[in-house]
Amino acid sequence: MAKTRITGITIFPFIFLKNRSLRLDPVLINHERIHLRQQLELLIVFFYLFYVVEYYIRLLRLRNAYQAYRTISFEREAFEHENDLGYLKKRRFWSFVKYL
Repeated sequence: MAKTRITGITIFPFIFLKNRSLRLDPVLINHERIHLRQQLELLIVFFYLFYVVEYYIRLLRLRNAYQAYRTISFEREAFEHENDLGYLKKRRFWSFVKYL
């Protein structure tokens, strides 16, 4: 079985981390908090529906699971801004849309 690359996952309102020490990683926590905001904006359930649909569309087009994941609009926004720890204070509503 292949090792997973997932170090954290956000399922509103919780952030689950692969191991306890990751709680001290401000970049990872910021990335996951961006997902919390995205989930709230789409009333949680629509975030998950959109995420899964977008993933499978990209998987069909790219034929690579990791690339499909990395090109999901929600992930693109989170990865682009994960190092900006003040991003959520200035982020505009539905900012993920520009990454579609």
